[in-house]
Amino acid sequence: MFGHGSKRGGSRHGGDWRDHPFGGRRGRHDRPLEQGDLRWLVLDLIGEQPRHGYEIIKAIEDAFNGAYTPSPGVIYPTLTLLEETGLIVSETQGAKKLYSLTDQGRAELAARVQEVTAVRGRLEEARARFGANPAPEMIRAMDNLRAAVQVRLSKGPLSPEAVQVITGALDRAASEIERS
Repeated sequence: MFGHGSKRGGSRHGGDWRDHPFGGRRGRHDRPLEQGDLRWLVLDLIGEQPRHGYEIIKAIEDAFNGAYTPSPGVIYPTLTLLEETGLIVSETQGAKKLYSLTDQGRAELAARVQEVTAVRGRLEEARARFGANPAPEMIRAMDNLRAAVQVRLSKGPLSPEAVQVITGALDRAASEIERS
């Protein structure tokens, strides 16, 4: 259900929150999911098959055609909460944990069909608004840009002039892309 092709990608979101490709309000972290959605999405993914945390992150990224990737800082606390509430259990496999539904988790998922269906609907709506998977060469170019910025930032503090040059280049690229 959630595993649709794309790998890494990204998008530039600007303007009013109603223009955001995933709908909803753009909060501090610009999350495309509503409050509580992630819990049901994670539980549903684990209900499909036992998964590691990284697999859950990748499944959600794929579900959003690479336009949104939840951070480990969001996924792992969610997994901890689901485990503490008895909805999932984990089995340690080397350095990883494999998460599975408990009987209580299956019952909760069955009782929350409306919430899960609503999350799936919002996810499909977001996918439709965002569009098809980007071409592979676009993904490569986006990854190159991300890597270039990370390499430059790792070299140490930026001077005000360097910040101006980099932000100018990024803003010009964004403007050119928006006009295309």
